[in-house]
Amino acid sequence: MTALPLASIVDDALTREGGILEVAKKGTHILDASTVAPTDAQKFAAMATKHDMVFLDTPMSGGIMGAQNGTLTFMAGGPEESYMKALPVLEAMGKNIFHCGPIGTGCVAKLTNNLILGITMVGTAEALAIGEKLGADPTVLTKIWSCSSARSHSVDTYSPYPNVLPNVPSSRNYDGGFSVALIRKDLGLAMNAAQACGGEYFMTRRAFDFYAEIEKQGYAKKDFSIVYQYLVHNNDMSASGIAKPAVMK
Repeated sequence: MTALPLASIVDDALTREGGILEVAKKGTHILDASTVAPTDAQKFAAMATKHDMVFLDTPMSGGIMGAQNGTLTFMAGGPEESYMKALPVLEAMGKNIFHCGPIGTGCVAKLTNNLILGITMVGTAEALAIGEKLGADPTVLTKIWSCSSARSHSVDTYSPYPNVLPNVPSSRNYDGGFSVALIRKDLGLAMNAAQACGGEYFMTRRAFDFYAEIEKQGYAKKDFSIVYQYLVHNNDMSASGIAKPAVMK
C-alpha cells in the first residue's frame, strides 16, 4: 500500500534500486492511495504487469479525521478479480469502498472529487467573508447553511472560519489537514485531464489560481481552508497575521 504526494515519488518507490518492482514477490498487489493522473495509474499498472504484479489505483478521501476514525472512502480502479482481493485491506481502513471500473478510474473519481472540494471551499470562504463584513455571525451562518441548500463538506465538516467547528485546521491556525500545495496540485491534474478529453474547467481554473497565489505567498504547507484568510484580507496573506510555516532545512 502506497500513499504518496506526487506521481514522480510513486514512480521512484516502484522503480528505484531496491524498490517495490525489484523486491516484491510475483503476484503482489500494489494498492496506490496517492492522487495521481489516470494516465500515471495506467503506466504504473503496465509496469507492474511486466513484473508479474498487479497495480490498482485506490485513492482515498476523508482527510485526517477519516483516517483516524477508519471511515475513509476508497475509489478503486482495476480488474474486478484484483479489486476483490484488495477489498479486505481497504475495508480495514475505510467505510465506503467503490470499484470505479478499469485502471485509472479510481483516479478520475478522486480528481473530480477534489475539483468539487477545491471550488466549494473557495465559495464557502467567500460567503463567510461577505457575511461577516455585512454584520452576520459566521457561526450562525454556518448553522443555517448546514441544514439548508448551501450544505457541503466545507460548510458542515471543514469550516474555513476559525473556531466555528472544533478540531478542524482553521481552529488550529490552519495547521495539519490538506495542504494548499496538494489541493493546487490536484486541481492542476484535474485541469490536465479535462483538457485531454475536451472538458470545460473554468471554475477549476479560478480555484487553482487562488491556491497557486496563496502558495506563492509562502503558505504552501498550511491547510487549504486558509483561502478564507486570503479572501477576507483582499488577497494579501501578510495582513492575516498568520505566520508562514517554517522552511525545513
